[in-house]
Amino acid sequence: MQTYHLFISHSWNYADKHDRLVEMLSAHPTFTFKNFSVPPHNPIIGALNDQQLEAAIENKIRPCSAVLIMAGMYSTYSKWINKEIAIAKRMGKVIIAIKPFGAERISTVVRQAAHAECAWNTLSIISAIRTHTAD
Repeated sequence: MQTYHLFISHSWNYADKHDRLVEMLSAHPTFTFKNFSVPPHNPIIGALNDQQLEAAIENKIRPCSAVLIMAGMYSTYSKWINKEIAIAKRMGKVIIAIKPFGAERISTVVRQAAHAECAWNTLSIISAIRTHTAD
């Protein structure tokens, strides 16, 4: 079974969504992944400025097959989510937008950057990952 390397971009103000997504993907019996994201409980330590932090995030994204982005409206205004999108695009990484549960609208910035959009459910997310990261 293939192991997907994923960077899950999110706002730390919505860390519970990150944790729930990780739980959803982990619970699926035929999907394995390695999580390269930067959750609040495991921050990047040692970056003295924005440039060093951006380089550290780039190093996290480099080995990934895809960058998953929580596409809530807050994403439009998040400095770091926008930087993560720019890094992913520069590196040619697949970007998958995940629509928040029950959301009517998603971030235009994320929508325009995404290779795919999927619903907030396990099968939709896994299908988008498998479809867009296939060898």
